Amino acid sequence: MNPSAAFLRTKSSPRLSSLNSSKRSIYGGLFTATYHSIPTSARSPYSQARPSRQRHSAQYALSDLSWCRTCRRGLKTSPRVQSNSKFSFRVAAAYSGKDRPYHPDKNLFNYNPFNRIQSTSFDGTGGKRKKKNRPDSGQDAFFISRVGDTEGVAFGVADGVGGWTNAGIDPAEFSHAFCDYMASTAYNHKGAQGLKKLKALDLMDEGYQKTIHDKSIFGGGSTACVAVASPDGNLDVANLGDSGFIQLRLNAVHYASPPQTHAFNTPYQLSMIPPKLLAQLKLFGGSRFHDLPKDSDVTQHKIRHGDVLIFASDGVWDNVTPQDILRTVTRYMAALEAWKTGDNGTEVGADFSRLTLPGGIGKQQENNLQALIATVVTHYAKVASLNTKVDGPFAREVKIHFPHEEYHGGKIDDICVIVAIAVEEGK
Repeated sequence: MNPSAAFLRTKSSPRLSSLNSSKRSIYGGLFTATYHSIPTSARSPYSQARPSRQRHSAQYALSDLSWCRTCRRGLKTSPRVQSNSKFSFRVAAAYSGKDRPYHPDKNLFNYNPFNRIQSTSFDGTGGKRKKKNRPDSGQDAFFISRVGDTEGVAFGVADGVGGWTNAGIDPAEFSHAFCDYMASTAYNHKGAQGLKKLKALDLMDEGYQKTIHDKSIFGGGSTACVAVASPDGNLDVANLGDSGFIQLRLNAVHYASPPQTHAFNTPYQLSMIPPKLLAQLKLFGGSRFHDLPKDSDVTQHKIRHGDVLIFASDGVWDNVTPQDILRTVTRYMAALEAWKTGDNGTEVGADFSRLTLPGGIGKQQENNLQALIATVVTHYAKVASLNTKVDGPFAREVKIHFPHEEYHGGKIDDICVIVAIAVEEGK
């Protein structure tokens, strides 16, 4: 039986009663979905006792983002130069664990294309992963990597399936290994020497194959949204499941990826099922799907100067809509004059490129436009997830499919956000 078979499952929410929203196991039990994130250069996790719900809500006031209050000070206008249609991508990630307080200054990763990608978690030969290298992000995973010796960049988010704990398996192992392998594959790609150009689908497939053959991984599952951004301005995306991305362009949602689901709250997923569990599935019966990388929704997009790409796990999409994010991002872009409205409509500001450089909006090196947006979106989704009164996208879907279920507010979940900003050379 194919080891990539994925169990029919839905995802947990602490306030559902008659509606059980966990992933279904081979025993007819339930898999609980949570989400984890790990940067390619991992940090030690932040440890703190679980705060109360009220304490959560108080912590995430917008004043927590005080580091960007004075970010407009000292901005200077620079003249535009003739463009040669070559792009670079400035990337940052922010994340927050499901049951953990969110610290904007700590739960942040800024991509540096000159950093080497190293397998710091495990060696791929059966060695035990070092959990201390994981960030304080729950069970989401992400990666950001240079593509070989080119100026392209590959990145993506993976939504780990938390219910594997019922089988005695750490659910974070699969998603973290998956992202580690995709990062190393992209970093070691030889496309600059004239070989095949790296595609997002091939990258996902390579990471998946290496993960299911890693002796240190005993099982698990994950959704994935993977991208390869090229210096020529082309973006190649492979999306499997209900993680996803949006492309913002000059105060508009230019594109929003649709989720892939088998049924309500049952997204496509890659998985690795141990032989023992497969035997039990055959004996007792159960529902499963055979989702593979080739089942991904593959799309290509042309990037323009000033575009903002936001990739995220469904800890974001279950709580806020693309239009919600657009309004929030536009407010900051306008305040920084990154997007300006004039006689010709909305345009990219003349100082846009400088804002994306290290220290572009403050004295600290990590204070740049992409880090600000990643932090703002993560903060916004975190607050929405903890709100018990305002219904988010997930709550509205529950009412459609289960009209008698009393479910209100957000959906508490792990959150992972990657922001990539396109900068055209000479602008």
